[in-house]
Amino acid sequence: MLNRGYAYTTIIGSKQHGWTLLSHLAGLYPHSSAEAWQENLDNGEVTLDGITAAGSELLSSGQILVWKRPAWIEPDAPQHFEVLFDDLHLLAVNKPSGLPTLPGGGFLENTLLRLVHRHSPSANPVHRLGRATTGIVMFAKTAQAAAGLTADWNTPRVQKIYRALAQGVARQEAYEILTPIGLVPHPRLGSVWAASAGGKASKSSAKVISRTAATTTFEVRLGSGRPHQIRIHLASIGHPLVGDPLYGSTGLPLDDLPGLPGDGGYLLHAQFLKFHHPVTGEQIELEAALPSGFLHP
Repeated sequence: MLNRGYAYTTIIGSKQHGWTLLSHLAGLYPHSSAEAWQENLDNGEVTLDGITAAGSELLSSGQILVWKRPAWIEPDAPQHFEVLFDDLHLLAVNKPSGLPTLPGGGFLENTLLRLVHRHSPSANPVHRLGRATTGIVMFAKTAQAAAGLTADWNTPRVQKIYRALAQGVARQEAYEILTPIGLVPHPRLGSVWAASAGGKASKSSAKVISRTAATTTFEVRLGSGRPHQIRIHLASIGHPLVGDPLYGSTGLPLDDLPGLPGDGGYLLHAQFLKFHHPVTGEQIELEAALPSGFLHP
């Protein structure tokens, strides 16, 4: 799919004061080399305070930098979602695997956000799921709903239950996982969220649903909302998700990645969500049907 291009806007901070524009761009968007950025500059794609930039400019705090990225062909992604709940204030959908929630990583139009906006232009996500993760994504249509649900989201007032297919056969029936999560260095990615002794306190409760000779299906309840929490937590107890391209059996990222961190191949599903409507006070209980691949006991 060829999109319409996008203008990325940033404001120069104090740390970049005195840098050349070219060195800043190469550091801000490391997917391209300094030589590639110079070509973008020569093509007139970058402006600084509204003036087409050459790259040699010395930056000052507060300047507005805009990269007008030309149209590009996006990776394919599913173009459908299932509506689970819809009223004047909220929208809940069942996201398929392979569809990013928000733009990023080469995706702009092929995202759940863009698809939902065709259905409900005022809706914005309260949270996000990874591209390969399936299940319930909540959107708020009004500022009142967004404020109320965001305030409750990572508290016990919102109950979130996931299904996950993990490597190995669990010895226990249930686990309380308290592994702290923080950013750790990575030779390829720079830094990534992972198990970290100096990270933030995190809590998940995992219960065994079924076992095979080589895998365990867990039901996981979240007690906090850290990035990649379920993937990291299950990996930290020796049960990384089957097919996870990023996390190994310690909860740390793999040094030799078999693919990109956002790639699919694993089964993680946001199955149940229970909360009180932030506007009406009504108790809402949502369920997204399990995708194929999970055992259905």
